[in-house]
Amino acid sequence: MKHIDLFAPVDLIATDRGRDIDFHGRNPSVDEVWQLLELVPDPEIPVVSVVDLGIVRDVRDTQMGWEVDITPTYSGCPATDFIVSEVERALDRAGLKAKIKTVLAPAWSSTWITAKGRQAMLASNIVPPVHDLNTLTCPNCGSDQVNLKNQFGSTACKALYTCHTCLEPFDYFKTI
Repeated sequence: MKHIDLFAPVDLIATDRGRDIDFHGRNPSVDEVWQLLELVPDPEIPVVSVVDLGIVRDVRDTQMGWEVDITPTYSGCPATDFIVSEVERALDRAGLKAKIKTVLAPAWSSTWITAKGRQAMLASNIVPPVHDLNTLTCPNCGSDQVNLKNQFGSTACKALYTCHTCLEPFDYFKTI
């Protein structure tokens, strides 16, 4: 019988989603590093990458290695340290030395979420930010008969709504 250590450390989120990135000993292009970082999921919305959420702001190749600027979605975001470590880990697994810099100005804006990120949110029943809450519709049935249930959803970035038509709850990613 095989013994399983229930307390052994495990990776809860695979940064590279099971893919090994190998640049075959060459220095990758900036675009290739961006593509690598697109594989790093946001820990609170794993269907969206940290790139598509707009958290990764800049990628630079320097004489000292790679530099990556990230901007958390809000000051004090509890996922920031984890995101930094996952970005570092993705780069390290690809054989790249990197320095991750947290940049707070300008502050992150929900307008930085890419179209791909917005589509991924909707596909997961999370309504992406809208400019006018009166235009908010249910991601399940499309009804505009929705009601705010709680200003805070599963994370501080989201609010919890319910639909009066299909009666399903859903998250709305707040406009910031």
